Amino acid sequence: MTLRDPDVPGWWERLGVPGLFDVHVHLLPPPVMRKVRRQFDTAGPLIGRAWPLAYRGDEDDLVARLRALGVRRFTALPYAHRPGIASYLNAWAAELADAVPECLRSATFYPEDDVTAYVTELVANGTEVFKVHVQVGDFDLVDPLLDETWSLLADAGTPVVIHASSGPVATPRTGPAPMRALMERHPRLTAVVAHLGAPEYADFLEIAESYDRVHLDTTMAFTDFFEDMAAFPPDLLPRLLALGDKVLLGSDFPNIPHPYAHQLEALERLGLGEDWLRRVCWDNAATLFGSVRDPPR
Repeated sequence: MTLRDPDVPGWWERLGVPGLFDVHVHLLPPPVMRKVRRQFDTAGPLIGRAWPLAYRGDEDDLVARLRALGVRRFTALPYAHRPGIASYLNAWAAELADAVPECLRSATFYPEDDVTAYVTELVANGTEVFKVHVQVGDFDLVDPLLDETWSLLADAGTPVVIHASSGPVATPRTGPAPMRALMERHPRLTAVVAHLGAPEYADFLEIAESYDRVHLDTTMAFTDFFEDMAAFPPDLLPRLLALGDKVLLGSDFPNIPHPYAHQLEALERLGLGEDWLRRVCWDNAATLFGSVRDPPR
């Protein structure tokens, strides 16, 4: 039986969790969201294929949809694509977090002269998660301008969701090598690798196995769309299961070409068990983001 969005609350209730904790949701300022949607609608150069979006609307509509699904905790994950835009994105995301109690205080940064100064202020002001997108931002994770920033974040323990892998379109900056170089320089960094590292699954699994604070999010992994584009090798499933508390639910909502429920259905059909699903869909993220407020009921 196909899981539908209206079925999702009953799905997680049967697991015995208080809801869903999604660490990979994108809520962006309207002008930026329009540009992002245009890239998907036109199969832009960093998209690479038809990608019909299943969800649209403004942030109020998107938040309402998340609430209806029972997503009790979620991110906003702005990502800077050029110098000078991070402050605008971060100010908007902070206002959103103030208005929407389920939303983690999210922020981004970019290799630029004042990056350490504004990240220092963001951490002091309670930012709970950062996002960087190597493919879109077209920068090196070990750019010298970021070295002090990475050290600051490693000391603070603030998680950083990093899109470092080569999906959906590889660039000279993407892949496991830059991520390995970053972790070699900052082994205490709390990182969440987006999309399970697709399509370089084995390499990013190895990085997560090697560093205590490296996690993976499930964003679009195992869905029909991603399996067609970059299938997860079945022989890696035991290693994924063995990662325990390092695997976190991610969806890429709203920029997805399928119903939200399909991500959950795709995880369930792996056959890794209800305990694994409970940990992925709530417990692991709740532990990682231990300072967040109790979920609204």
